[in-house]
Amino acid sequence: MTSLDSHPQLNVWRALLALAVVFVMLATTGWTAVRHHRGTSSPLEASRSAWEHGHLHGRRLPGLDSPPRRIARFFASLSAYQRTGLAQRYPLAVGNMNGAPVKLRYRANRIALDQARKVERGRMQDRRLSAAGQHGAARRMHRLELLMRPGRKILAFDPMGGGRVAEVFGNLDRAKRVSVVVPGVDTNLLTFQRSDRKYSAPVGMARALYRAERSAGHHRASSGGAPIAVIAWADYTAPAGLGVEAATAMRAESGAVRLNALVRALPGRSHVALYCHSYGSVVCGVAARDLPDRVTDIAVAGSPGMRADKASKLGTGARIWAMRDSDDWIQDVPYLEVGGLGHGADPVSAGFGARVLSADGATGHAGYFEPGTQSLANFAEIGVGAYRAVRCADEDDACLSGLSGAGSGLSGATTARRA
Repeated sequence: MTSLDSHPQLNVWRALLALAVVFVMLATTGWTAVRHHRGTSSPLEASRSAWEHGHLHGRRLPGLDSPPRRIARFFASLSAYQRTGLAQRYPLAVGNMNGAPVKLRYRANRIALDQARKVERGRMQDRRLSAAGQHGAARRMHRLELLMRPGRKILAFDPMGGGRVAEVFGNLDRAKRVSVVVPGVDTNLLTFQRSDRKYSAPVGMARALYRAERSAGHHRASSGGAPIAVIAWADYTAPAGLGVEAATAMRAESGAVRLNALVRALPGRSHVALYCHSYGSVVCGVAARDLPDRVTDIAVAGSPGMRADKASKLGTGARIWAMRDSDDWIQDVPYLEVGGLGHGADPVSAGFGARVLSADGATGHAGYFEPGTQSLANFAEIGVGAYRAVRCADEDDACLSGLSGAGSGLSGATTARRA
């Protein structure tokens, strides 16, 4: 998600790229913006540390760096009472533990959210804080209360800093196809969900995609009615604004590690599609080389680049899709990489080699998930495996070439439509 729809901010990018050498020199001499307070343990770190030193009936708990399968086997060996007890004792650790049962993670994160809500309520009444500080605490408490509403399935939660969150729509345990929405800059706890411009925020994006996929699945015999799930994945520390962080791969590299961990730990053998918006496409580009084979599709929208000159150099067997609407300001960003600044070639350019999709109906930089747009319809068709139902941006055959019997194992046998 980005809220950066104004052309003047492009000057920031141009200035950053023009001063690439200066920034590289500054970086190598140790000049950097440090956001984390050294020596301060976050609530998540504290919960993880407690888990590492914990026991269950004299039995050491498995290490947090254990493979997801080992974690899954551990929880499967426990009674329901024991699993619930661990979630209550170590809510943040269990709630963010890849391999732990999905429903147990939901329960643990609900406990963690309630604990964080109580902290913010106390901060609202803390006279040592300024009025602005108390107002900020009230805003965070409101967001936490929204996440705690009945029926919400929070797969990951970290209250530290701006906050990280991931939410599931659908039944993740039963899903045969899982779609993961990866948003861009300015994504945090406060912007995870919006009441205005709601489809520019991760929750709105994922909800719209889930509804569109369900609709597409019901009308496509090729989908076989396979269960689907969509994840609003804001579980990485995104850049704040169009500063140095947004012009480099630093946040993308750490986000890619977390994205890979998520995908590898998803239950079952579902096929996975990634939908990467704005800086989220940088995350997906960096992650691509290490993604497991279950990731069949990577679709980017409003991308500043994927840290590669060509789709073939991303190092993945997944199909690469790209789209950009005609008035997205991102098209004016210099598509190059100099001294670590900038993100490389334009994914919708002919030379990049992606399958370029129509984004008819989408407007601006954050309109790709708006209901009624061709961009959302295309995303949904990809999500249910109806590949030949997508609408391409041009009349050439490159967009739909080689899709019959393509490596997903699911048929896309519908009549191709062109924009």
